[in-house]
Amino acid sequence: MKIAPSVLSLDYSRTKEQLEELNASKAEWMHFDVMDGHFVPNLTFGPDILKGFCRGSDLFKDVHLMVDDPDFISSIFIPAGAQMITFHYEALSDGVYGEEEHTSENTVEKIKALAEKIRKSGCQAGLSIKPKTSVSLLKPFLNDFDLFLIMSVEPGFGGQSFMMGSVDKIAELRKMLKESDSNALIEVDGGINLTTAKLCLDAGVDVLVAGSFVFKNGIAESCEALWKLQ
Repeated sequence: MKIAPSVLSLDYSRTKEQLEELNASKAEWMHFDVMDGHFVPNLTFGPDILKGFCRGSDLFKDVHLMVDDPDFISSIFIPAGAQMITFHYEALSDGVYGEEEHTSENTVEKIKALAEKIRKSGCQAGLSIKPKTSVSLLKPFLNDFDLFLIMSVEPGFGGQSFMMGSVDKIAELRKMLKESDSNALIEVDGGINLTTAKLCLDAGVDVLVAGSFVFKNGIAESCEALWKLQ
């Protein structure tokens, strides 16, 4: 299990101090949220901020794109130091994607093409779904990605409460990956604390993204507590 603290919750008045604490903690990844103000109603970081984090930390840079144009934006963040680029199924879907059980051929082609482009650049590729999107829509992509991210809150803002339905989605996805002989990781993001983290781990998650829990409760102590759950 890997811990990926989200720097969206970092106290930027104490950046150097908190980055040093993060580097010394049990965390192995750094989760970096990119929002464009369109796909989600918030704006966050540009590539120069990621470059700064790369200079200040050797943690694996896990970049989550919550943007309308992941093809263009990924081409900016890969040379800035991203090691994993995760984009949203919904950003490239050409239809209704809530509880539907079918992904259109056009959507499949677009998503697979971007995954291949990201991987050819030397970066790993991840695919994410929002809470209302059925996990069954990921079936065409199980062997095309290095990671699948289950959003356990609505993307856009930190500090939201965990949606319990995410646990069943993680378990369903774990079963799907096993049946397809895929080695892809499962990541969960949103409302993670010791209670929800344990539920997700028991369901089969590999990577825990934690923002408020880590940065508002002591970085080293929070990461240690999460790490001990495994």
